[in-house]
Amino acid sequence: MFERHVSVAAIALSALAMSCARETVSLEQGPREYVATDYETVLKRWTRSDDLIRVNKLDNVLSVTATYESWDFRWAYAIRYAEDYRLTVDQRKQLLERSLFESKEQHVFYAALYGSRHKWSDLKAEQAAWIVRLIDDRGNETAPSEIESIKRPGAIERTYFPYTNPWRRAYRIRFPSHRADGRPTISNGARWLGLRFAGAQGNQELVWQIRPEAEDEPADF
Repeated sequence: MFERHVSVAAIALSALAMSCARETVSLEQGPREYVATDYETVLKRWTRSDDLIRVNKLDNVLSVTATYESWDFRWAYAIRYAEDYRLTVDQRKQLLERSLFESKEQHVFYAALYGSRHKWSDLKAEQAAWIVRLIDDRGNETAPSEIESIKRPGAIERTYFPYTNPWRRAYRIRFPSHRADGRPTISNGARWLGLRFAGAQGNQELVWQIRPEAEDEPADF
């Protein structure tokens, strides 16, 4: 009987470990060969979600889903957007160039939050319940350069970020790509980057594990 319980527990732990495993991402820049139908797969790759729960009260204090609008993500987004809106080749090129340029200047995250108290999910409040920081495993911690509140998410947000809903506040959170001294806010040698939400109620982190460049598959140009 004891061995049976141990076996069941081992299986449960194994399943939990597999469910917690996260897909790695690459910060490599360069051309991509995406088509519009690839968007959902790329969105999933760059999106993380987590809940902060106070165990003693079984209270879901904060639920966050965020997409890192990386170089890779922006390429897939531009292709999907251009297809949906029937942009010309020149219009698609201009859209892609503007978006990729921004990715070099800023780290941008689209985030949708739900809190047990609605006002606690207001990141722009004078005394916000949560502060947000961009972090990595090398100890870098960066405050946002801008938190843009998307007050009335429309067709674009609900289509391209389908976790957006009436019960969540939506934001674009921007961080500088480099510090005043020129150092990158995400270390070139970082093994992961993340968003940290911290406050009096607790803290949680959304983490993107970074795949070393040596493990990247060659692009099919």
